[in-house]
Amino acid sequence: MINVVGIRFKDGGKVYYFDPSDIDLNIDDDVIVETVRGIECGKVAMSKKQLSDDKINQPLKKIIRKATDADIKTIEENRKKEQRAFNVCEQKILQHKLDMKLVNVEYSFDNSKILFYFTADGRVDFRELVKDLAYIFRTRIELRQIGVRDEAKMLGGIGICGRPFCCKTFLGEFQPVSIKMAKEQGMSLNPVKISGTCGRLMCCLKYEQDVYTSLLKVTPKVDAIVDTPDGRGRVIDVNLITGSLTVLLNKAQNAAPHIYDVSEVKLIKDGQIRLEKSEIEQLKKLEQ
Repeated sequence: MINVVGIRFKDGGKVYYFDPSDIDLNIDDDVIVETVRGIECGKVAMSKKQLSDDKINQPLKKIIRKATDADIKTIEENRKKEQRAFNVCEQKILQHKLDMKLVNVEYSFDNSKILFYFTADGRVDFRELVKDLAYIFRTRIELRQIGVRDEAKMLGGIGICGRPFCCKTFLGEFQPVSIKMAKEQGMSLNPVKISGTCGRLMCCLKYEQDVYTSLLKVTPKVDAIVDTPDGRGRVIDVNLITGSLTVLLNKAQNAAPHIYDVSEVKLIKDGQIRLEKSEIEQLKKLEQ
């Protein structure tokens, strides 16, 4: 077992493990650590705990120290520098007529590198832009192309649910989300209703998918043939959460359908949940 502490470098970002180095740390303490990107300042997101060796990527880097007042001042100064660098880079993008959108700028804690995050529809030749930025800032410059989900995570905002973006507040990493999930959860495949502000499928579709997958295993699907207390019929609607089935009886095709609990019917032949080609083509971009 190894003692570790979890450090987060961005709001809602991934938590990385470090060796606490016998330093007394509390949640939300600012600390200075050495990373593959150099010296950085992070925030304690997980207090010291023991983890088994197989869950740790060895060797662990150590916490250098708690952040001092001088360190906090350096961070505040870097935030001001980032705003200036953002404005300068936007001007240079316009001068070079590059088809790209600048999203964010990050100074490393020790000012050894500046990262410029941008989105673009395709590949961008930014070699001249990098030369200009390196000449102006006299430090290492890195331009990193990101996707629209990453852009939403960086900038934040309010989702259609009325709450701050999940990716900005607590999702450390994006989980795979598919159109099939929306279909299995009985949601309307209207792009406006199943996509987030980023224009991609909502991350929250993943949250309850395991429950829906379990319920689908024990609940007849639409078009399933079932035996009911009133005779055989075809399922025309399903409420997975309540376990209620709307069944059109064979002996009363012109009558109103009956509603049964899943426990009241016997499955004869199950239906299938299919995605039509037209649905796939229309919504394919939401998965990208």
